Amino acid sequence: MYISDTEKKGSGAAKTALVYLMISVFCALFGAVYEMFSHEVYSFYMIYAFGFPLVGGALPYGILSAFHLSGSSTALARNLYHSGIATLTVGSIVRGILDIYGTTNSLSRYYWFVGIFAVAAGTVIGIIGHFFPKKRKSQVI
Repeated sequence: MYISDTEKKGSGAAKTALVYLMISVFCALFGAVYEMFSHEVYSFYMIYAFGFPLVGGALPYGILSAFHLSGSSTALARNLYHSGIATLTVGSIVRGILDIYGTTNSLSRYYWFVGIFAVAAGTVIGIIGHFFPKKRKSQVI
């Protein structure tokens, strides 16, 4: 009757897996094009930057979608997890650019610490939120 009563097509986990898969393809193409113009200087960080969104994003959300699991957790857990994957991906690309350019930067190591911490914190908060759901107060009108 109402628009809000319509059934959604596809689950949130399937859409998230698809987005992560597209990001992985973009990173792989970006790395290939960047290294095509790098005068035969290669960086494993640039070549394998697509692995973070693929293994950390598309694979887990694809499994959740395949087994019809909700994957719904708190917004904090989701945001931390997605931010961690993004930080690891960008950190790998930045490190690859620096390697190809032939220089170093002492600040690039912090991408790894922040990214791993965010992914771990998001995972732990999501697991805790799954086993100990927050009770909602019912509203009486």
